[in-house]
Amino acid sequence: MAQQADIQTNDGSKVAAKNTEMRKVSGRSAVSQAIYFLRRWPLVPLFIMTVLLITGIFAPQLAPTDPISQSLSFRNYPPTWGAARPEFNSPPNPADYDLTITKEKSAFSRAKKNTFSRSVYILGADNLGRDVLSRVIYGARISLKVTAFALTSGIIIGSLLGILAGYFGGWTDEILMRLVDVWLALPFILIALVIAQLFLTSGGAAEGVVIFLITLVAWTAFVRQVRADVLRIRGQEYVYAAKVAGASSLRIMFKHILPGTYSTILVVASLRVGQLILTESTLSFLGAGIPDPIPAWGKSVSDGRQFIEEAWWISFWPGFAIFLVVMALNFFGDWLRDRLDPRLRQLD
Repeated sequence: MAQQADIQTNDGSKVAAKNTEMRKVSGRSAVSQAIYFLRRWPLVPLFIMTVLLITGIFAPQLAPTDPISQSLSFRNYPPTWGAARPEFNSPPNPADYDLTITKEKSAFSRAKKNTFSRSVYILGADNLGRDVLSRVIYGARISLKVTAFALTSGIIIGSLLGILAGYFGGWTDEILMRLVDVWLALPFILIALVIAQLFLTSGGAAEGVVIFLITLVAWTAFVRQVRADVLRIRGQEYVYAAKVAGASSLRIMFKHILPGTYSTILVVASLRVGQLILTESTLSFLGAGIPDPIPAWGKSVSDGRQFIEEAWWISFWPGFAIFLVVMALNFFGDWLRDRLDPRLRQLD
């Protein structure tokens, strides 16, 4: 009876606390309620992540034109913002398209300029006359593809090593942790440049090289965090009960301990995605990542740095896309960590 009374009291206190919270929220102004709702739920980061996912999947349908199609007539062409340009209102002369009659490339170029679609060059053109908007859209697909493969490999490798280090301890733990320390001390950028140049000059697959390079930095964060969880979980009573029942170490690690680390792996992965996208962009910017003509955000930023004064849009839009995506992923990772950590959940 006393236990039932305690349960009823706890339920009543929870309901009362929830009602008090609802009264506090309802007593605020509309602006305050909107700010509170945006702080409580990551709507803006989720919206940006959804746009990134849709853009990456449906890039061929969303892009106005081929991202690698060049037109030197529109070299460093300014953004049209989707509006009709007065200089394009005059109808072209059909004779301008017949090179056997005009024999002049300038007339042919003018004819091309007078008939291009209004959906092209909304965000301008780069130094080779390629549509910036199309390259930004296809760049989302490249970032998602490279990051997905690298993150999956990092989760598998890092979680496996973290479980081994935390469960067995002793020399196994010492060797694996020192391996992580040595790995983090290596100059990754220099190693990436050397490996990329080695594979690219020998005809290797560029995307495979980039995925391999990013995987080199993706697994370390998982090792430390998963190991810390395993050190806590392996002392639980149900783990001891499994040992007494005769369960093998492999079964204990993957049946009883691994499920307890899922929340940590999810939080680390959400925080790591933005860093991996930034790493891929950095490698592409330095020439060790995705090469031309494949559109990548980092490579697009690098293409426009020589024309930053006369054609700022070449570097600005892919750089702005990197900023939005990384910021959204970091905010979402922080929110997810607060929701999955019971100690931080009480601070809401």
